[in-house]
Amino acid sequence: MPQRKDRYYGKETEAALKNFPFSVPPVRKELIRAVIEIKRSAARAATAAGLLDKDRSRAIVRACDEALSGKLDDQFVVPSFQGGAGTSLHMNINEVLAARGTKFLGKKIHPNDHVNIGQSTNDVVPSALKIAALRGANEVLRSADLAVAALTKKARAFKKIKKLGRTHLQDAVPITLGAEFAAYAELIKRDRQRIEGAMPYLYELNLGGSAVGNGVNVSPRFRSALYQDLRRELRLPLRPAADLAAQTMSATDLCMLSSAFVMLTLDLSKIANDLRFLSSGPHGGIGEISIAPLQAGSSIMPGKVNPILLEALNQLHFSIMGNDLAIHEAAQAAQLELSIMTPLIADRLLASATLIAEVVAQAAHKCFALISANPERCEELLDRSMAYATFLAPRLGYDVVAALVHESLSQNISFKTLILKKKILTPAEAKKIFR
Repeated sequence: MPQRKDRYYGKETEAALKNFPFSVPPVRKELIRAVIEIKRSAARAATAAGLLDKDRSRAIVRACDEALSGKLDDQFVVPSFQGGAGTSLHMNINEVLAARGTKFLGKKIHPNDHVNIGQSTNDVVPSALKIAALRGANEVLRSADLAVAALTKKARAFKKIKKLGRTHLQDAVPITLGAEFAAYAELIKRDRQRIEGAMPYLYELNLGGSAVGNGVNVSPRFRSALYQDLRRELRLPLRPAADLAAQTMSATDLCMLSSAFVMLTLDLSKIANDLRFLSSGPHGGIGEISIAPLQAGSSIMPGKVNPILLEALNQLHFSIMGNDLAIHEAAQAAQLELSIMTPLIADRLLASATLIAEVVAQAAHKCFALISANPERCEELLDRSMAYATFLAPRLGYDVVAALVHESLSQNISFKTLILKKKILTPAEAKKIFR
């Protein structure tokens, strides 16, 4: 328990610290911030609805502003791993704002009667999580944009470099390196669209639904003023869900965003696998592209360089997949009127957003943007391959071309050389087809 001269949290927070003495970080700041923003708007809305006197309202708002500036960060101490659907977090924030507001005002502000007026943990915490998740999603989108920009720039730079296309890791048909990179950029664009498609669901909150979504102890006038203030302060199109009870008992809107995160990291991991393969070597592998040497790759092998950020993208996907499984399992564990596992959902979803944004931005700047092509190696592998055989199938027939492929392999010469040697094509015809 933190030792501080001015300790503003009270008995409920102390009880939570004793009940959850776990070696985990505190609740994420993004969620705490969103809860405090709701508290600030609620204080003003309560005064507008005639439920709270102006002096207390102003003191609570002042305490909220101070907390949002970071001055009270050491007061929000409950662990991220907790039972009770977020009640411990909620009471921690209520107690701190009440105590700090009391100090400003000089008369008692109660954490439940005043700071929590018209609210419940069951509508405040899920609503705050949606607000925090929207912000996290926007950070993810910004990092995805960086990746798209870096890959698109490489696609333009590599558009004339012919190379061997591969399927099943076997020779297929010729493509360009630029086309590969353009396809990678397109994958991320589509993943970005999936994230954007999940976000509108997060604008619909159960705030104002109270404990079970039927609005017990919530004034309609208060609810209306609360949403109006939140929209103005946060500049988000927040609105009450059509059925507050449905959003109180379910967290599938958040699952949808988590799944969209998984799709993004899945494609990024696929891209990382490809780039690791294409850059393998530099002399004992494919070597069609080169990755920037960011640091020593071995403590025993001098000069070795590893594709560290590509490996980080792979591990990002593994991590986000794990978070997604936890989120989905926590969501399905909802019981009757309440999605009770909100603390785990919040911690894992916000962790996913932060990690994706950080890793992808780093990969865009220090990996994708610094990739270089090796055109000579691309041409060498293409010329040595059977890639051009497909172009002759319409002219000679599948079986004839297949026999030529096997012959070139048995003689250990390129398909192109064999065709010219057997005079199946004239040099002019060969030049046209192979170009």
